[in-house]
Amino acid sequence: MEIKDTLYIGGEWVAPAGTATIEVVSPATEEVIARTPEASEGDVDRAVEAARAALDGPFPRLSPEERAEYIAKLSQGIQARSQELADTITAEMGSPASWSLMGQVLSASMVLDGWVDLARSFTFEEIRPGALGPVLVRKEPVGVSAGIIPWNVPLFIVALKLGAALAAGSPMILKPSPETPLDAYILGEILDEIELPKGMVSILPAGREVGEYLVRHPGVDKVAFTGSTAAGRRVGAICGEHLKRCTLELGGKSAAIILDDADLEAIMPMLMGTALMNNGQACIAQTRILASRNRYDEVVDALRDAVAGTTVGDPTDPSVAVGPLVAERQRDRVLGYIEKGRDEGAKVAVGGGRPAGLDKGWYVEPTLFVDVDNSMTIAREEIFGPVLSVLSYEDVDDAVRIANDSDYGLSGSVWTSDVEAGIEVAKRVRTGTYGVNQFGTLDMRNPFGGYKASGVGRELGPEGLSAYLETKSIVLPGDYTPPS
Repeated sequence: MEIKDTLYIGGEWVAPAGTATIEVVSPATEEVIARTPEASEGDVDRAVEAARAALDGPFPRLSPEERAEYIAKLSQGIQARSQELADTITAEMGSPASWSLMGQVLSASMVLDGWVDLARSFTFEEIRPGALGPVLVRKEPVGVSAGIIPWNVPLFIVALKLGAALAAGSPMILKPSPETPLDAYILGEILDEIELPKGMVSILPAGREVGEYLVRHPGVDKVAFTGSTAAGRRVGAICGEHLKRCTLELGGKSAAIILDDADLEAIMPMLMGTALMNNGQACIAQTRILASRNRYDEVVDALRDAVAGTTVGDPTDPSVAVGPLVAERQRDRVLGYIEKGRDEGAKVAVGGGRPAGLDKGWYVEPTLFVDVDNSMTIAREEIFGPVLSVLSYEDVDDAVRIANDSDYGLSGSVWTSDVEAGIEVAKRVRTGTYGVNQFGTLDMRNPFGGYKASGVGRELGPEGLSAYLETKSIVLPGDYTPPS
């Protein structure tokens, strides 16, 4: 069993302020595989103090090119240890090895590479004409930022937030989930290797209570949260109370619309990839699949075969597509939704329980529901597991109506042989990201976020960088001429 006894605070490995620990349990074996310190309020205080000192230090005053160099080195450091990071994330949360290297790790380095390019090209300062004379408009660091990281794609979410913060010159305190603290230790080692200036990053694995203390801390200026909509409402309320800037990336219940001209054989592998990625534990998962009445039975048959053919088992086995869920509570939650679906009249076409022969581990069979109405619980609430529902629609207008009839608006997709028709559908569905015949609906260099209960603000792209910047206008004398 791996034992950690320090925390990464202000760029140094230090003893924790308290004695509480986190036991990391393998979702596949239900055995404790590691123990780490659990950060306390005292550790948060130390991290904030270090971050505020760093805010007044050299890093925020570096040129954008110099800040970009640090981000580039961080990306390179992650790539150099990519397999170790992928194996660690598979061990701590059950992400299948067949997906974790690209989906968990290399995707994170791709995000960081995007921040490198944006830091080099973004306009941080410009002179604009004003009513009485020129105005110098500056983009300055928002201050000390906090990144609240979920367990499902921990390193990827860190890259979304930390890359933006470093590009902006904002120190960041990361709070990994207690389910997945181990990959964050490797991240801390990489930050040491690239000699990031002290205080710019702290890493504090902890639960909700310490997370709320961090969000409330008067020394924190901006909060970036990824997690459930219920927790996001709480974070948003605290930030509103304290007038803190915040970005909330929350849940989803995305709809994949299959138009009648779609080639089912061609699209099925891509559709299944975006529906069951990461064991179904993905906020952008396409879990409502919409088929017209004309092709409903045909679509169901194709999905039934695809779901039934999905390999479930040991997440370290590269042939396995779906591994265990992250925790016992998550497995029980998903099984509860499956029972609810049956109770409300939906029919299980495939799956519906625990896989045979997997007595240990928090496994759930990939499950396909048919005859689902959009008013059913399984069609309205985020299950966060390998559970798909097939709904029928009359025509394209009806499909768009069903897709939009949701509290969420994070992602979605349309599948068609006519890309222009797909674009028109995409324009009508109220979500923050959308894919036309695409495996995923998130681009590493363009804004990502949700409508409605799926969040507030955007990550990635210039919009994501702007969330870590304040805008200052400096009014200059009317006869001012900038130096040549």
